[in-house]
Amino acid sequence: MPPINDNPLRYQLANELHARPFPSLGPSCTAVFLAIKQPHDAAKRDRDADLAHLTALLDRYGAAHPQPGATHYSGKIGRHVLKWESHTEFVTYTVFTEGVSTRPFDPADFEVFPDDWLADAPGQRITSALVRVSPWVSKDKTRTEINDWFVAESVAVARVLDDAAVIAGDFRIDPAGHLRFSVTVAPETGERRIGRIVQRLCEIETYKAMSMLGFARVRDMGVQMGQTDGHLSGLIGEMTGGHQPAEETLQDLLKVSAELEAMVAQSSFRFGATAAYSKIVNQRIDVLREERFEGRQTFSEFMMRRYEPAMRTVLSSQERLAAMADRARRAGELLRTRVDVERSAQNQALLESMDRRADLQLRLQRTVEGLSVVAISYYAVSLSGYLLYPLTDVLGISKGMIIAAVTLPVVLTVWWMIRRIHKKMH
Repeated sequence: MPPINDNPLRYQLANELHARPFPSLGPSCTAVFLAIKQPHDAAKRDRDADLAHLTALLDRYGAAHPQPGATHYSGKIGRHVLKWESHTEFVTYTVFTEGVSTRPFDPADFEVFPDDWLADAPGQRITSALVRVSPWVSKDKTRTEINDWFVAESVAVARVLDDAAVIAGDFRIDPAGHLRFSVTVAPETGERRIGRIVQRLCEIETYKAMSMLGFARVRDMGVQMGQTDGHLSGLIGEMTGGHQPAEETLQDLLKVSAELEAMVAQSSFRFGATAAYSKIVNQRIDVLREERFEGRQTFSEFMMRRYEPAMRTVLSSQERLAAMADRARRAGELLRTRVDVERSAQNQALLESMDRRADLQLRLQRTVEGLSVVAISYYAVSLSGYLLYPLTDVLGISKGMIIAAVTLPVVLTVWWMIRRIHKKMH
């Protein structure tokens, strides 16, 4: 029996599920994270430029190159381990190093990325972070470190994955330009679980930063949306009680509708991406299975108080923009119907006027025909009289009698000829 034919993408799609495994990290290590995004049309960017930038970094350390068209890479660069991933709108670099620096969150840790290499990046930094992983010593030591490293007003702390670790972060950018996260791991926590925790923290920060781009877009659109909404309300009011002609109002309404459709088209991708990214943020927090640490706010509580309002603002703006577009579309349809009705009434009046004019023309034509019979008959009788005058002496009658005798036959003949011509024309 011949073997069954496989879909050519079967192995590729199956392997994609296993292409990005979590890193395995020891209980004392440092993770340096960087996410780069092009400022405009990042989803349509030249991904070869991303690979070229990655290759330039690998060449600094003499490391092997990725495969052509690769969307992920993992390998050693010197004494570090690099994990690179290409996403829809951005690329991420995560470098793992054994041990921690003497100075917590030392900016020198970020020097694994050379300055000139960073300057040549095909895009802009959307976020960067330093993650410090250290073993659990005591609750007092962990409490002290959190108090020393983070801003108390905004720090989020939680015990995660059934007390596998205590994570902390304040989502603030430090003087060196990076965010800070600490992971204090329990003695029995395995290396893969540590890797999952660090990976989740990096993903939470990345997708949080990406989703906040939607909030920035909404803030920029706020003034224009307010002006357009006021203009649209004025035009709808003009429809019900205004003095402006309906056709002029319709033209203004079509302009507003076009503006709204342009705003929807320009923001639809960002709105959709924001919704997707915010769901990933909440999902990544949920899988950490947070528990409260010494009464501190958890990551989910931090997001609920500071992040979710921004996401609700984006959602409400999206709904408002869609509602405005629908309102403009419905108003345009109503006004277009009104204009069509007015035009139909005008056309009906025009047809009635044309009918009256045609009736008048017909009457005038009949009048002209009657006058034509009289005129032609007059000249025909005169000519006939001149032809019959020599017979007056022969017949012994007067000229008046001859004229009277021929008048009726001539008139009837002329009338019959004109009627015949009229019938042929019609």
